[in-house]
Amino acid sequence: MKTIGLIGGMSWESSKVYYQYVNEIIKEKLGGSHSAKCILTSLDFDEIERFSFSGDWEKIGKLMGIHAEKLEKAGADVIVLCTNTIHLVSDAITQAIKIPFLHIADATGEAIVKSGVKKVALLGTKFTMEKDFYTKILREQYNLKVLVPNAKDMDILQSIIYNELVKGIFKTESKEKCLEIIKKMEDQGAEGVILGCTELPLLISDDEVAIATFDTTRIHAQKAIDFALS
Repeated sequence: MKTIGLIGGMSWESSKVYYQYVNEIIKEKLGGSHSAKCILTSLDFDEIERFSFSGDWEKIGKLMGIHAEKLEKAGADVIVLCTNTIHLVSDAITQAIKIPFLHIADATGEAIVKSGVKKVALLGTKFTMEKDFYTKILREQYNLKVLVPNAKDMDILQSIIYNELVKGIFKTESKEKCLEIIKKMEDQGAEGVILGCTELPLLISDDEVAIATFDTTRIHAQKAIDFALS
């Protein structure tokens, strides 16, 4: 079994779910007392959040590169960045290491193609929805049609994620707002929805959504285990 290097803390609310998932999947596949071989480095999310909102992605990239390199030196065989948004600086990670980096958009794109869905809605932070680092991969490499919410709904999602979910606050009214946004996307023809923020699956479950849901945390964790056992 190969060792997975996890870059977490963005936020720790979802990072703990990554750790849970990789171990649950290993247990399902190997049985017995097996657990995943992992090395975790965790950042202070307050610092990352401030740099994100000020647009200082270069600083974030440098930090990610430093932590990825630390994991490689510690013995990791692959790097997994436990967040969607910060994949915006994934190039800084790949440039800092010699081991593979598993991009969350690639893992998600593969899962969507396998499901047969062709037109999908993307929900996440405004950075993930507005910038093309995520949608470009889905459109160009996986030939998917990607819809994003309107500006007002993007602001609603941004507020829910940063003011509630990353702080461990889960409100029924916020869940209802997210489900309303998903319904709008369904009415626009979306056959599935990407929960493209690793905190969103903590608020919304598959059985609450009529269309296919793609939990990027679980998908990414599954991809990591597939690599670890390859």
